[in-house]
Amino acid sequence: QVQLVESGGGLVQTGDSLRLSCTASGRSFSAYIMGWFRQAPGKEREFLATIGRRAHHIYYGDSVRGRFTISRDNAKNTVYLQMNSLKPEDTAVYYCAADNATYLYTSDDRRYDYWGQGTQVTVSS
Repeated sequence: QVQLVESGGGLVQTGDSLRLSCTASGRSFSAYIMGWFRQAPGKEREFLATIGRRAHHIYYGDSVRGRFTISRDNAKNTVYLQMNSLKPEDTAVYYCAADNATYLYTSDDRRYDYWGQGTQVTVSS
């Protein structure tokens, strides 16, 4: 069992940067694949990035590749999402998720076992 808490969201302007954090409680954080997703009003949940247990495997969604960077610090039980060059279309609730599985990483939100409560990111034009 793991509990996830996101932080770092807020209101920014187009072109600004934000870094989201997601801290896990419980044991064996390094055993989990971690992912970031977002959901805008009226839209389906969108995959953003995933990172393997030791950060050797990283994969991004098409809409954020080149602008967002996922990283993790297993000693701090934390996964990060650095977001640069933010656009109004990045406005959404951002969620982190943990997957206790044997594969290297996944973009499939149905595979993730635990989810945080979300943090709002709003980008004004």
